[in-house]
Amino acid sequence: MDEFFDIPTLIVIGVAIFVLFRLRSVLGTRTGNERTPLQRAQQAQQAKPGQKPAAATDDEKMIAARPNVTPPELDIDRRALKLDSEITQFSHGDAAVAAGLKAIAEADATFSPKQFLEGAKQAYEMIVTAFATGDRKTLKNLLEKDVFDGFDKAIDDREAAGRKIDFTFVGLPKIEISDAEVDKRDARVAVKFTAEVVQATRDKDGTLLEGNADTVQTIADEWTFARAVKSRDPNWKLVATNQLS
Repeated sequence: MDEFFDIPTLIVIGVAIFVLFRLRSVLGTRTGNERTPLQRAQQAQQAKPGQKPAAATDDEKMIAARPNVTPPELDIDRRALKLDSEITQFSHGDAAVAAGLKAIAEADATFSPKQFLEGAKQAYEMIVTAFATGDRKTLKNLLEKDVFDGFDKAIDDREAAGRKIDFTFVGLPKIEISDAEVDKRDARVAVKFTAEVVQATRDKDGTLLEGNADTVQTIADEWTFARAVKSRDPNWKLVATNQLS
């Protein structure tokens, strides 16, 4: 019996008791009164007198709105919420544009108005720069055949006349979706671009014919892009152009 209470044994018991006490103080104990995610979301919306409530997370907001939601459904709700927000933002209060964007999203689950506009910005700069420099290879990859043929002919005419364009793309201060629809198998989105560029057209002798190499000018276009909604190719192509100014 005395051997059971020897000093090493007492030390081990003491260390074990200390560790258990520390774990209890750090981890706490379950009392049966813990708040559920729904309760935390609801409590986040209730402020104490004179105190601003803590902001609820996106997940807590969705759980509060749909208390029986499961994690997979929560992911779907998150994507739907994001899409609705983008449609509202980029339709600018135009009900027809909003309906068109929604129809495209229903036909193509990968569609995002925000990502589309980011791609349209890049495409616009690449196309106007390629046209000015006569880069047919870039144009062919970004334009539908009929549109490419028109651009190609304009470049041919310019080169035959010995004309050259000095061109610098400055920026896109304004870009907005003006129309959207699903036409049979294709999604179509029209975009208005307001761009700032520096351009000057010269003849074969270098004489200025049009524009100004030292002045930024504003140009405006409305371009329509299209893509087959069931296609594995994620790229949109320019199918129509309209110069606004």
